[in-house]
Amino acid sequence: MALRFLHLAKTVPAICLAYMLTASAFAQQAERPTQNSDRPSEAEVGPRGQHMPRNIAYSPWRKLCYEDTLGKTVCRTTTRGSWDTGQTAVRIDLIERKGDSATRMQIFLPVGLYLQSGVKVTVDEGAAVNIPYSWCLTNICVAGNLLAPHLLHAMEAGRKLTLEVVDSNLLTIATTVSLDQFAAAHKGPPVQTYQIPSEEP
Repeated sequence: MALRFLHLAKTVPAICLAYMLTASAFAQQAERPTQNSDRPSEAEVGPRGQHMPRNIAYSPWRKLCYEDTLGKTVCRTTTRGSWDTGQTAVRIDLIERKGDSATRMQIFLPVGLYLQSGVKVTVDEGAAVNIPYSWCLTNICVAGNLLAPHLLHAMEAGRKLTLEVVDSNLLTIATTVSLDQFAAAHKGPPVQTYQIPSEEP
């Protein structure tokens, strides 16, 4: 796929804050059923085959944290997959706010995918979970949803996380991320904590 990607910006705290502020809206949007009698049947829009992706090398899982404007700590356990050119192919974030029980998964992917299919997430040989797309920009799309506790526990105990997407040609593309380091990163201390500058003079 000849696609462009969003690189990790230096202003990570501002980006993380934007993600958290929009999480509630994304979750509500994902819960709304769509009713459209003209929508093609599942057989018409289903994948027509598989496409082998280019090799993707993933960075180790790591936790980055910052304090929001309410003084609560927000952490992002993340990994980034890159091609041999250095371009980002995919990024996976698990976002949590201290004191909240909710965990949100966000998956950054290139544009040009079949959005109605969402992203199919599977831990080892478990049941697949569909993560719907939340929004797209000119060069990136983000799938996101609240993560069920059992899937988070499965990731901590699992060996691999598989992502499946459908491209514009209705071909399935899959990539696998190692979970060997996930539990240690997720449960351990952050590797970096950012400070958001106060708006007060």
